[in-house]
Amino acid sequence: MTPPAAPGLFARAPRQVRIVEVGPRDGLQNEKKVVPTAAKIAFVDALSGAGLKHIEVSSFVSHRKVPQLSDAGEVFRGIRRLEGVTYTALVPNEEGFRRALEAQVRSIALFTAASESFSRRNVGCAIAESFERFRPVLAAARKEGVSVRGYVSMAFVCPYEGDIAPEKARDVVLRLRDAGIWSISLGDTVGAAFPTQVSRLLEAIDASGSLDGIALHLHDTHRRALSNALTGVLHGIEELDSSAGGLGGCPFAPGAKGNVATEDLVGFLEGMGITTGVDVTKVQAAVSVLRP
Repeated sequence: MTPPAAPGLFARAPRQVRIVEVGPRDGLQNEKKVVPTAAKIAFVDALSGAGLKHIEVSSFVSHRKVPQLSDAGEVFRGIRRLEGVTYTALVPNEEGFRRALEAQVRSIALFTAASESFSRRNVGCAIAESFERFRPVLAAARKEGVSVRGYVSMAFVCPYEGDIAPEKARDVVLRLRDAGIWSISLGDTVGAAFPTQVSRLLEAIDASGSLDGIALHLHDTHRRALSNALTGVLHGIEELDSSAGGLGGCPFAPGAKGNVATEDLVGFLEGMGITTGVDVTKVQAAVSVLRP
């Protein structure tokens, strides 16, 4: 990592940040109306053409729980896969992984939480049990050569438990690393975190190893996502999640609204001299596929 020219406060900031586009999955899962499969495919293809190098396309979860993404296999089979772009699917279990493999998925995301209450509401089990559930998925992914990303939901604030102690979220990160997952996204799932909370967790993780592979997944419920993104960048974070058009939310988290908009995040970073390789005009055009 080579820091930009700005001294002092920006000494650890990277020159380039990788944007993980989560709109097609995290964004569309919360839409009230089901988006047609053809529109989803066109949306992903347009995002690929905008310069985004990592796109979370869909989720192989229960059709009953998340009907908006029940066409995940069709979407993956229909998109145009560009060289150098990672197309990821969220999978909850072995069945989801099997379906993902059938759709030629080569990158998956697994999820746990830093809140016991949210874990039980989201996946119906305690945090420790969530790790046991995805161990066979991890083993299968290694066997198949599929890359794995981990999510830690409610890493800062939970609607059921309030503020999450940074040590508690850090311990979940360390457990993910012990399991062999080094690409880990920390979720401000309800968009309630303050920059001080983001800083404390990043410092706790850094003191226990390093921030290598750590990303931030920021919702913008209280308009603090860009401030929290800046906090991450100042700590040297090189990967940030966002959603084109600010789509998003979580059906299992009361109060969770849209993710930070990709076009806003890119403009914010580029304005500080941090490159992303993403064309904002093309991202906006991609959103128009869904919102003509």
